[in-house]
Amino acid sequence: MEKDHIVVVSGASVVQRQDTILDELNFKIKHNEFVYLIGKTGSGKSSLLRTLYADLEAGKGQIEVAGFTVNPPDTKNIPYLRRKLGIIFQDFELFTDRNVEKNLLFVMRATGWKEKPKMKERINEVLAQVGLDGIQKKMPHQLSGGEQQRVAIARALVNYPLLILADEPTGNLDPAVASDILKLFIKINQSGTAVIMATHHHSFIKEHPARVLYCDNGKIRDVAKDMVFKKFINEY
Repeated sequence: MEKDHIVVVSGASVVQRQDTILDELNFKIKHNEFVYLIGKTGSGKSSLLRTLYADLEAGKGQIEVAGFTVNPPDTKNIPYLRRKLGIIFQDFELFTDRNVEKNLLFVMRATGWKEKPKMKERINEVLAQVGLDGIQKKMPHQLSGGEQQRVAIARALVNYPLLILADEPTGNLDPAVASDILKLFIKINQSGTAVIMATHHHSFIKEHPARVLYCDNGKIRDVAKDMVFKKFINEY
């Protein structure tokens, strides 16, 4: 892994059910960088994210993420790779039969945490980080959609991730709440964590300009935050 980059993709393809979704992928993402991933439904955004966290096997090429080789696949290291990542989905994926604290404890136990006092201390820290102090004993159904997504973000933060992969994290939220969630991701990024955020909310790009990876016709267009970028967001 190049020391300046958290993600390095070289000559890679994204394949699902033997169909090539994206091809000839070549891009790098720096530590602490914020990147939007955009494109039409079915253009390959989710498949690319799944490939980066080794849920889909790439068809060819080399992919390195957070210091681990994703392609060629190294299956024994996948659990260790995922401990370096925070993965967030559109539909929250909280356990509905247990409270917020137990949702987070489940993930922590699964990733090797053992000392209960330290686990509870970390839970308090990440809930405070996402603006949800004091909700440890609440059940998911007692929370709004925006609050549930904040819990999902807290869950993604428990292992001090180097990289957040967020797949349409505001897709089920109204515009005002979605904007608040974007601000939370910006704050997380400013604290030192790289973020790749797939989104259909293209207004975000004007609200918080950043680099764009644009999935289109089986390729990725890499739009840097410069004059070309400004022209792009005005036309998109």
